[in-house]
Amino acid sequence: MNAFTPRPPHGADADALLRAELAELLPPPPVPEPAPERNLELRHAVLRSALAADGGAGPSPERRTRPGFRFGWIVAPAVACALVAGVVVLAPGETPGGSPGRVTVGQPAPSEAVRFLSHAALAAAAAPAPEVRPGEYVYVKSLVSYAGRDAGGGPAVLPPARAREVWLSPDGSRPGLLREAGAADTPLGSRAPVYELDRPGAVPRKTTLGTEAPSVTNPTHAYVAALPTDPEALLRLVREQTRGTGDPGGDADQRAFAAIGTLVAETWAPPEVTAALYRAAALIPGVAVLPSATDAAGREGVAVVRTAHGEQTQWIFDRTTSAFLGERTVLTETTPAGRAGAVLGASAVLVKGAAAAPGELPKA
Repeated sequence: MNAFTPRPPHGADADALLRAELAELLPPPPVPEPAPERNLELRHAVLRSALAADGGAGPSPERRTRPGFRFGWIVAPAVACALVAGVVVLAPGETPGGSPGRVTVGQPAPSEAVRFLSHAALAAAAAPAPEVRPGEYVYVKSLVSYAGRDAGGGPAVLPPARAREVWLSPDGSRPGLLREAGAADTPLGSRAPVYELDRPGAVPRKTTLGTEAPSVTNPTHAYVAALPTDPEALLRLVREQTRGTGDPGGDADQRAFAAIGTLVAETWAPPEVTAALYRAAALIPGVAVLPSATDAAGREGVAVVRTAHGEQTQWIFDRTTSAFLGERTVLTETTPAGRAGAVLGASAVLVKGAAAAPGELPKA
């Protein structure tokens, strides 16, 4: 005891103070373990509570393993075991990806692609709705680059990305415009003039060919805005309208995946439709996540991908906001077009808006 330590009082007070000092120095006595039958009863009670809470609880906090990703929490049986063992684990109140729902014990966990697309759908649903007034045009500006091969053969070469601008009438009733750097402007949707004969020897009569009706493969702003927002119904429609088009291998899943990617990149869809497109893509078998990919503008992000016939189609999303950035097509096998890993095409969506007329830019 040094000179600055107060002296304890004598008698009973001194004994009490000594016991208090010893209690601070000695470790606490061990807590007895419950009997085996009591331990089993506790486990069953906690498991029942966790399952009951799962059926009626609201969304629980989320954890992040990488910026841009959200994953669900562990299912109820694991929660129960962890609680009995003394570890705090939150009960599931969300499906992976952040959407409200419940995880049923015994069901396989959703894939990483389903989680990410579910999160991208939530982000898309919260985005501002397009504002296109009557008489205006939907404007989309992007960077594009497509590999080409020379007449002598050899591997395909990807040129530098070039600017691409398109103006489209919302309902397709008026001609639009395509403008690409280094090329002449191209009218879009105009009716080509043709000449018909009413009878042999008659003077040819000038008329026009009817334009193709709007569809998934020939979308207008109005058509896309009216697409179903139920993911299963939307995927059925996409499959029906892409049957037998653009895929010599007969891969209906790849046709649907490519068509959905085009709708996301080339149209200005309402938030609820964009969200439904992502959720419909999550229903397509073979969809996966690539941790890192770069669009035509050099922006790095996370990619949702699907591989077919030696090529991988990549949708690139912003790692933080889950906003769609662009697309890439990459060889997964060495072919006459190039070695595995070669990029055959790339794009980057830069601006979407409403313009007063073809050739004019949207107002800031």
